[in-house]
Amino acid sequence: MNPSAPQYYYPNQMGQMLFFSGDEILGRPGMSALLMSIPGGSQYIENYPASNSRLEFPFEMVSALHPALALKYGPQGGRGLSIRIGRACFQHGLREFGPLFGLTDLAFRLLPLKTKLRVGANAFADIFNKHSDQRVRIDENDRHLFWIIERCPVCWGRKTELPSCDLAVGLLQEALYWASGGKIFHVQETSCCAAGDSQCVILIDKTPLG
Repeated sequence: MNPSAPQYYYPNQMGQMLFFSGDEILGRPGMSALLMSIPGGSQYIENYPASNSRLEFPFEMVSALHPALALKYGPQGGRGLSIRIGRACFQHGLREFGPLFGLTDLAFRLLPLKTKLRVGANAFADIFNKHSDQRVRIDENDRHLFWIIERCPVCWGRKTELPSCDLAVGLLQEALYWASGGKIFHVQETSCCAAGDSQCVILIDKTPLG
């Protein structure tokens, strides 16, 4: 960790959700082994963050997960696992934050699909903007929504050749699957801070596949 770099955080409860999601995908022994391979990760073994809103879970810990998975399971295996952990994170986050932002209200579930995607994306962005140091904004055109992460914990401090925020891609894939009642959407990261871009941009097709 660079002591001169600005420090940003998730609330502890988001860190807890991330680790619980890792348990679901890797098993508790697999998650513990992964934490052992991450600088500073061993402090969390059998000691996951508390379920509170204090901003104490560092971006660096979120960012370290992907390269640790890639090292242990190979680039493609690590990418797939990151996406699966991201998908599991959505389900934990929905239970915790969904009622606060109206995402589980019947009125939201009855909206037309394209309206639901736009309203849901903005509500989802508000969760991060209001409860963490992550900064997200939403843009759109006729065909696409753009999930734009201006301060991204998933690739924080990393340098990569290609976009690498697979955890965020998985999170959005599951959010879309849930909001649409089981439809699959094309979701692709097109720009990434780790690859030298000014912000991370994830493109979402408004029309489901098939």
